[in-house]
Amino acid sequence: MNKSELIEALAQDINIPHREAAAITNTVIETMTEALAKGESIEIRGFGSFVIKKYGSYEGRNPKTGRKIEVKPKKLPFFKVGKELREKVNNSK
Repeated sequence: MNKSELIEALAQDINIPHREAAAITNTVIETMTEALAKGESIEIRGFGSFVIKKYGSYEGRNPKTGRKIEVKPKKLPFFKVGKELREKVNNSK
């Protein structure tokens, strides 16, 4: 499912115009993005949680030249699946 399919499903499920469903979807995604950018975690019970993982710097290699390079520290979002979602996925055909 992609974003437009999600918007369409929302519009049909609660019988609202496509424009309103798009606004709701965009608001939810933007709010979640802003929270993660601030370093906050997001927990949606039964679905899962989004957290920011911090990775330190390390020495890597350039795949073309083989030269050593310093990889800067970074932060990346990480999704941890919730129990209910995991069970539903594992029990589906």
